[in-house]
Amino acid sequence: MYLEWMGKNRAFVEKFIRYANTYAAVYKKEALYGTDIPISFEQVQVLEYLLENEQLNQNMSMIASRLGITPSNFTRIVNKLSGKNLLEKYYVEGNRKNIVIRVTDFGKEQYSSYSKWIYENSFSKLFVRMEKVPEEILWELAQGFEEALWLQEKSSTEGKLIPVGETKK
Repeated sequence: MYLEWMGKNRAFVEKFIRYANTYAAVYKKEALYGTDIPISFEQVQVLEYLLENEQLNQNMSMIASRLGITPSNFTRIVNKLSGKNLLEKYYVEGNRKNIVIRVTDFGKEQYSSYSKWIYENSFSKLFVRMEKVPEEILWELAQGFEEALWLQEKSSTEGKLIPVGETKK
């Protein structure tokens, strides 16, 4: 059966779904992606965000929110990265609950190795293809994907809330 609602976009959607499923399958898998120690894509995303926003001194809950990660999952990732000596935790003077995390020098070295590896093995060819598409179009596509995901997230909590333990009547 042809899914008519997708129209001429069916082939694109199929490729995108395959990419998303493949990425989801390896997202948490640790491997030597050009690094000296095993690291996962989810861990790399945290390192990237921290390196790009180091000057902001954001606390962990702010970073988790910006990355779209639950606070508990973000804490798990941070603890793994800290255990690998890739991150250090600091608290803000006068408030031990306000934790700020920083990438260690070792973490910066590992990220540098990773970024060279991922560029050569994955993104260099993609970036060449992307050069052929106007930046505004790429931005609109990215925005559209994000909005489609938000739509799913919002609709999943619609409906009447029933207290846990209460039975349907």
